[in-house]
Amino acid sequence: MTTRSTSRRDRLRQATLADIHAAARKLLTTGGSAAVTINAVAREVGMSGPALYHYFTGHDELVGAVTTEFFRELSEAMEGARDAQPAGDVDRRLLATCRGMRAWAIAHPAEFGWIFASPAQLRDCPDATRLAAVHRFEQIFLDQVVVLWQQRPFEVPELDELAPSMRAQLTDYVTTIESRLPPAAAHVYLTCWIRLYGLLCMEVLHQLDFAYADAEPVFEECLRELSGMLGLTYQD
Repeated sequence: MTTRSTSRRDRLRQATLADIHAAARKLLTTGGSAAVTINAVAREVGMSGPALYHYFTGHDELVGAVTTEFFRELSEAMEGARDAQPAGDVDRRLLATCRGMRAWAIAHPAEFGWIFASPAQLRDCPDATRLAAVHRFEQIFLDQVVVLWQQRPFEVPELDELAPSMRAQLTDYVTTIESRLPPAAAHVYLTCWIRLYGLLCMEVLHQLDFAYADAEPVFEECLRELSGMLGLTYQD
């Protein structure tokens, strides 16, 4: 009886948490991030503000939980696009990953904008689930570049051609990825990721609207450039 009762309580709690997440998402997509408050979410799910504290200790924890869910969705979209390609085709899989990220971001601009503002905060959070969600997202592109480097090393700059500060930072950075890439290869990887993610953020946040109402060809041009840097065969 105790086990059955506990299981029922767990199911009810999970159902309520799902309702809370859905309410926060609705408020975000209709009213922006400022609309996602404890009291507003509570009203959406038919409970009082104080009652919501039985599920989250405060606004920051609610924001973190919702952001974690968005990271999970985005990661699944990227992995799904990647895994729809042949297992041995590194080129197609990496390009599909990039397009999968853009497809989710374009379909969920409010959620992507929320994510864009949150990674640093979540990375410093002690909650293991949230840290895992951020790590999963960050590894998807990196993992494929590492495989590419192992199978078909791409051209890299001479380290002494880079600014001393950049060399030092790259040396520190590769320790955080367990030296899976040497510093010069990490520089190429980071350059590609910054261009890709930065362009997508600009598109989703409407920073390109003054010139490009349709940014897809701009994104594809970026993929062509990245393909050249990584030695990929570009395929549309």
